[in-house]
This record gives sequence, structure tokens and C-alpha cells, in this order.
Amino acid sequence: MWRASVLTIFPDMFPGPLGTSLAGKALAAGAWSLDVADIRDFATDKHRSVDDTPAGGGPGMVMKADVLGRAIDAVAADDRPRWLLSPRGTPLTQDRIEALSRGPGAVLLCGRFEGVDERLIAGRSLEEVSIGDYVLSGGEIAAMAVIDACVRLLPGVMGAEASSAEESFSDGLLEYPHYTRPQVWEGRPIPEILTSGDHAKVAAWRRAQAEKLTRDLWNAFLGRLSKSPKPGSKTG
Repeated sequence: MWRASVLTIFPDMFPGPLGTSLAGKALAAGAWSLDVADIRDFATDKHRSVDDTPAGGGPGMVMKADVLGRAIDAVAADDRPRWLLSPRGTPLTQDRIEALSRGPGAVLLCGRFEGVDERLIAGRSLEEVSIGDYVLSGGEIAAMAVIDACVRLLPGVMGAEASSAEESFSDGLLEYPHYTRPQVWEGRPIPEILTSGDHAKVAAWRRAQAEKLTRDLWNAFLGRLSKSPKPGSKTG
């Protein structure tokens, strides 16, 4: 069974969306399991403190290595990958998700405040992983995204196995456009080739559309990149 262990200061956020739809049905069926640990349970003071002021000064608070260390030791005594959801982490890809889904599960630490004591990251062999170039209030939503992406790939979770093979990023391309009835909606018809019955032409059209969407996205990225300030340049 694929096991997800989540460490958070907001355990009531789980299972949240993971308790519904495909993930929820698979959880109820025993296809995977979810363990949620409240980090505050591993604090030793009467206030159940999990953070303190940053060494060297500065704004915000930093999550404490000693408290997090005890939490991880209590829930992760196995060899599952240990991920810290962090905006400075390695960008998450579909390849990483597929590899993670094929393993025994994952231990996911949800960061909060200004971050986590760096000694904890090294001392407990955490890999920092990011789900995108933006900042969330904490790692909980990111952890849910990781779990959902993995669970849907577990054997038997998705109804049509072929659907996962044709999704965005499965072959390095974005997914082609989809259509369904009615044949015409607000004057917009379904592309004629999709109702032609010629499977070879349909496959070729879908491939061409996927390539175009991917190429357009890449060109847009290059356009933004060319407008970004060069290293060492001044703006404003």
C-alpha cells in the first residue's frame, strides 16, 4: 500500500480534498493510506511552540529543528522519500510524480512561517521540492497536490488506464483540446475531423495540436525571458 505521512501544524486541513473524488474513493478502498501528524505534539513547552526568532535577526519566525526532528523520527522510521514542500525547492515534474507513485509512499513536511531550520533539512535528509514559482501560506496545499498527483497513478485508481497515458506531460507535450456533444454550441462546431471516423487522421490532428500548444507555451516563456532584467542590470 502506498503510504503518505504528512507533518503539519494544521492537521485539520487533512484529508480535505483528498477525501473526495478519485483520491477519496481510493482512500476508502484501502488503495493508499494517509497519516497526519500534528507537529505541535512534539513540542516540550506548555505553549507547544514549534518556532522561534531567526538567528542573526530579521522578520518572521523559523520552525525549530528539535521539534521537527522528533516529529520526523516518530513517523518516518522507514526509507520513504522525505520531502519538504518549499518555494526554493526543486521544481516538481510529472516524471518525479510517476517515480514517487511507484515507490512505497512519501513523508511530506509542510513548512510554515519564514522556513525551517537548515540543520533539520540536512540532519533528516529532506529534499526540498516546489510545486511552482510562487509562495503559499504553508506547505499543506502543496502536499495535497503531491499526494493527489501520485494517488491517481496507483493501479486501479483511474477508471480508464489509457487516459493517464494521453494526459499533459506524459510524453513531454501538453494535452490536445477536447470536445463533446452538442455538435454545435453557440455557433462553435466540433472540428470536423474529430467526427470523421478516421482514427489515423484524428490521432494525427491531436498530435499536431499538442505540439502547437507546447510550442506556443515555450515561445511565450522565451518571450518573457527576453524581457527579464539581465544579471547585474538595474531597473526602476
